[in-house]
Amino acid sequence: MNEPSPPETPDPLPVALTGMPGRNSIPRTVLQTTLTILAVLASLGLIYLLRGPISWIILAGFLAVAVSGPVTVLSRRLPRSLAIALVYIGVLLFPALILLVILPPIVNAAADLIDQAPEYAASLEKTVNENETLQQLDDDFGIVEQIQKQADQLPARLGDAANWLGDLGLGIVNSAFAAVTIVIFSIFLVVNGRRWLDRILVLSPVEHADRLRGVLDRMGQAVGSYIAGALFQALVAGILTWIVLTILDVPFAAPLAVLVGLFDLIPMVGATIAAVIVGIVTLFYDFPTVTIVWVIWSIVYQQVENTVIQPRIQKRAVGVHPFLVMVSVLCGGTLLGVPGALLAVPVAASIQIGIHAWWEWRTEQRRMLDVTVHPAGDDDDGPSPSGNGPSASQTA
Repeated sequence: MNEPSPPETPDPLPVALTGMPGRNSIPRTVLQTTLTILAVLASLGLIYLLRGPISWIILAGFLAVAVSGPVTVLSRRLPRSLAIALVYIGVLLFPALILLVILPPIVNAAADLIDQAPEYAASLEKTVNENETLQQLDDDFGIVEQIQKQADQLPARLGDAANWLGDLGLGIVNSAFAAVTIVIFSIFLVVNGRRWLDRILVLSPVEHADRLRGVLDRMGQAVGSYIAGALFQALVAGILTWIVLTILDVPFAAPLAVLVGLFDLIPMVGATIAAVIVGIVTLFYDFPTVTIVWVIWSIVYQQVENTVIQPRIQKRAVGVHPFLVMVSVLCGGTLLGVPGALLAVPVAASIQIGIHAWWEWRTEQRRMLDVTVHPAGDDDDGPSPSGNGPSASQTA
């Protein structure tokens, strides 16, 4: 009987395939590292150059998530296309109504200030002359003289004001173009977003696709709930401010109430900034009575808002720690200005949901690995090494 021939020894692999250091490995590693660094730097530079459109797309995504709830509600009774059209008509009318409320009083107040500036300066001079302390300060620094000089020059500066208004108009046109672009992007996302997302998730395994779809749905729910809660909170702040200012007979109560509502959308610091602005306005109306009442009201309302209204509205939306809220607001405001500060909390909530989902997936993977390496019941199979297992006669 022929003995089997010994297996042939395979040829040794090349040095480059075995991972052994070769002649060209170091230059190749240096080249790969250099190209990687250059690619990263080029990507960061491209993102910086395209930061405007990228920020528009991000804002459009959050706007699409915000309007998806009303669109879904209206779609139960109306065709989806009609529901989307109605919701976006409301979105476009909202800033127009705000401008109609705010701009006319501001224009009228500016015109009155220009016309009556000399009278205000004369009244201030009379008040200073009647007060010894203020008169001493005026003698030292010439405050009234400077104010009178500036008041007399106001009508002559209408040309500068016209140039400033021209620059402001150009800024408004650019902002309007950006707003229209963001709205158009968000419409595309509302109409086709789910379809695009499903096509992307098809490329991943089924179990991963289901997990990712669930995570994205939770992010969408958190963002939508936060935006709806923030709008309701701002509405409450604006209405209560209008009621208080109307009772105090403060002029421009409606524009100031709208201003408070808009600033209240900024987490943590928005309400305080709005309260300070309104307090400054009350200084020129009926100081100190109205100012003191407004300060007391602002402190009380902010405490109620921070301890009662905001937790009840946002408790089901996001569970972000206040420290992280402050950090996210500062970072968002630095990167994107006011829009970044407004969207900082939902972005932080989305990141928190993503990290939590990733941690759950890692925990499941570790458990599955432990079960695979150490299956249950291994120690119970077969007789024990000491020979204490059941004998054949006992088994019989």
